[in-house]
Amino acid sequence: MPVSNEVTFTEQPNVNAATCPSRSVLEHITSRWGVLVLAALLEDGRRFSELRRIIGGVSEKMLAQTLQTLERDGFVHREAHPVIPPRVDYSLTEVGEQAARLVSGLARWSEAHVTGVLAAREAYDNRT
Repeated sequence: MPVSNEVTFTEQPNVNAATCPSRSVLEHITSRWGVLVLAALLEDGRRFSELRRIIGGVSEKMLAQTLQTLERDGFVHREAHPVIPPRVDYSLTEVGEQAARLVSGLARWSEAHVTGVLAAREAYDNRT
């Protein structure tokens, strides 16, 4: 008898429910590196080394893990070319592009409001 890899979820998805699988999806796309990878790939498909250059501070290990997680979830497409030296390109799937547009908007929002947030932090820290 063949083993099915199909996952069934009989309840209505609710990200606030402790056992809802949508929590892990949300965690993957809003993780520190997930947001940055998705936003970088929104502009164009990239090679691993390009992504590493664009996303300052990410280690090779964390970038590889993040890409693998996003690929597993169906957000990122990985294409390995049979050439020497090996070449692997990463791009967004259709659902990955949808997610990337959302988290990229959040990333741009944070850039636009960082000054106010830093001022609020300082004011909070200086309260007696």
